[in-house]
Amino acid sequence: MTDKTQAVSVKILEKEYKIACPEGEHPALVEAAKEVDTRMQAIRKSGKVLSNDRVAVMVALNLAHELLATRSEVDEIDETVIDQIDKMQDKISLTLKNCEQYDNKEEL
Repeated sequence: MTDKTQAVSVKILEKEYKIACPEGEHPALVEAAKEVDTRMQAIRKSGKVLSNDRVAVMVALNLAHELLATRSEVDEIDETVIDQIDKMQDKISLTLKNCEQYDNKEEL
């Protein structure tokens, strides 16, 4: 990974921001800015939140909530996968043990 950065311009709620971005991360930053802008526009259009600061806080809270929920889902999936791997390893060990016993019987 490189330490080089480039200035990237993004527009959120009709305001342009220049953000230092690591080389190669430009598309991801632009996509993230579009997502933030879309969500901020939606909250603003709802008419319930007026100031840009409050709109930004609402979007940040919604994104944080989604992130935490996704992490929780990933943790559950990880646990399920680990359990399945453990069961498969047990079956493999048992099968190998049975094969060894079978091979030992044939040698006699």
